[in-house]
Amino acid sequence: MSRLKDQYKAEIVPALTKKFGYENVMQVPKLDKIVINMGVGEAKENPKALESAVADLETITGQKAVLTKAKNSIANFKIREGMNIGCKVTLRGDKMYEFLDRLVNLALPRVRDFRGVNPNSFDGRGNYALGIKEQFIFPEIEFDKIDKVRGMDIIFVTTAKTDEEARELLTLFNMPFAK
Repeated sequence: MSRLKDQYKAEIVPALTKKFGYENVMQVPKLDKIVINMGVGEAKENPKALESAVADLETITGQKAVLTKAKNSIANFKIREGMNIGCKVTLRGDKMYEFLDRLVNLALPRVRDFRGVNPNSFDGRGNYALGIKEQFIFPEIEFDKIDKVRGMDIIFVTTAKTDEEARELLTLFNMPFAK
């Protein structure tokens, strides 16, 4: 069992219950899943770019990535419906907590000029989205082996009803929000 899962049960649940006055343990918000998405724009001309993006994502998460396809055809972008244009991974359970731990304690501090993540990137329903500009902030990625710098979107899906509850939950997981 991961360290963050133990911390959630021992420290975070009582802290959230005290702050928001929940009467039942099931009301306390928890992290449901983390979705990591990588859009690969150059995949339409270069299929190898998508393969290397999938390999990077699988190395970072330790889980098999799923290819994402274009929903609509867009003539200006030369994209046809059903074309492979990205990849994503959905993390749950122990892998999710392990990834969150590595993101907060190893990867984010390696970002240049890092002052914290945007505290306003909540969607109104208790989910948080975070954009990362380069994949080599993760220690698993070898700098010499990457062909191109790619970014990714990391979405934290919580069971929180409001943004305030979700912000408090992620703060207790040591998410470094900018002041």
